Amino acid sequence: MPETQVKICGLSTPETVDAAVDAGATHVGFVHYEPSPRHVSLEQARALRARLPTRVKAVLLLVNMEAAPTAQAIEAVRPDVVQFHGRETPEWLAHIRDNTPLEVWKAVGVKDEGSLERARRFEGAADLLLYDAPAKAVAGALPGGNGLALDWSLLAGHRSPTAWGLAGGLTAGNVAEAIRQTGAPLVDTSTGVESAPGVKDPDKIRAFMRAARG
Repeated sequence: MPETQVKICGLSTPETVDAAVDAGATHVGFVHYEPSPRHVSLEQARALRARLPTRVKAVLLLVNMEAAPTAQAIEAVRPDVVQFHGRETPEWLAHIRDNTPLEVWKAVGVKDEGSLERARRFEGAADLLLYDAPAKAVAGALPGGNGLALDWSLLAGHRSPTAWGLAGGLTAGNVAEAIRQTGAPLVDTSTGVESAPGVKDPDKIRAFMRAARG
């Protein structure tokens, strides 16, 4: 069975980027979305991205951006992956995928079997679907990074023609069980490795990596 891939998202400092890389993360995420406590400017994201070795993929997270700002962000940061976390359409994702060399990921809120069925509309448009807790579960919640877990039983034995990963409320204390229950080939954490909103903790990053790989 292939080793589980791990994405540490919402990084904003050189120290935490280095901690994620040294601990063995396969992906690190930079959030360019001003309402988020994890927001980084394009200049910050570019500088942090430059710290990554080629074996670690940079993921740029965007939310409901228009075409011109999206192009500007991609050009500035030059990520390996662009992750869309808003109301983006399959047509928009397919356009990005067809006109850039990037991997295209789409975060999808999952509350029931119907959510998984509706996510199928992104087949052929996204390279990976990232299943997360639905944002509207909390009033005023952000599109992601709310520390909420989805019902893992919905993904038990899940088969999809599109690659997928699991996000939402994952911590060092529960990620091994989440992988066991779902068989997720990729797991993604943000709030689960923080000491305060937007403040990543290198020790928690290392603990999460040990648990995910254990």
